[in-house]
Amino acid sequence: MKRTINAIAVFFLTTVFAVQAYAQKPSPELLNPLNHALVLVDHQSQMGFATKNIEMEVLRNNAGILAGASKIFNIPTVVTTVAAKTFSGPVFPEITEFYAANLSIDRTTMNCWEDLNAQKAIVAKNKKKLVFAGLWTSVCIVGPALSAKAEGFDVYVITDASGDVSREAHEMAVNRMIQAGVKPMTAMQYILELQRDWARSETYKGVTDLIKRFGGSYGVGIQYAQDMLKH
Repeated sequence: MKRTINAIAVFFLTTVFAVQAYAQKPSPELLNPLNHALVLVDHQSQMGFATKNIEMEVLRNNAGILAGASKIFNIPTVVTTVAAKTFSGPVFPEITEFYAANLSIDRTTMNCWEDLNAQKAIVAKNKKKLVFAGLWTSVCIVGPALSAKAEGFDVYVITDASGDVSREAHEMAVNRMIQAGVKPMTAMQYILELQRDWARSETYKGVTDLIKRFGGSYGVGIQYAQDMLKH
C-alpha cells in the first residue's frame, strides 16, 4: 500500500513539474524585450491631418504607449520621418517626449527601407523581429514591412498606432501585409506582451503609470484600483 502511495506521489510530482517546465517555454511568436526592434514611421502632423480610420487622440495615445514601452523595456528603436522640414512637420509629442526630435532619421522616400540611412539604422539593431507602426499604413508601413519580410525578417505591425486616409485604405493595407505573413497586433497587446508577468516588479510601475496616462478606460481602471483598493 505504501509503495502504491509513493508511486502515485512520484507520478503527481512528475506531472506537476512537467507542466511547470512547459509553462516556462512561451511561444517564439511572442515578443519579449530582447528579441525585436521597434520602428516608428512618420508620426507627423501633416500625415495625421488626413488620417481618417482612427480618432487622432486614440492614435496619439497608442503611439505614446509604444514609445514609452520601448523606453521602459530598453527596446532598440528607430524613429524616422519624411520631409520633416519641408512638408510633413514635427513628430507627435507623445513620441518626442521619449525620443528627441533631432534624433529621428529624415528621408525623402516613402518606403523607409529604400532610404540608406534608415534601413542601415534598422538592420544595425541586429534583431530578426521588427515591429512597425506609423502613417500611412498603405504606403509608409506596407513598404518597409513587405521589404523587410522579403529579406527574411519576422515582421509585426501595430495596427492601432498606424492610420490612413480612409478605413478601407488602412484595412486593405493590413490585409495585404497579413497575406504576406506580417503579424498584426495592437499597442496595448504590445506592452502587455512585454510585461507578461505582473510579478516583474522592475517594470511594473513604469508600465502601469504609462497605461494610466495613455490607456483610456483601462488606465482609469488602474488608477481607480490603486487608489481605492490599497494593497
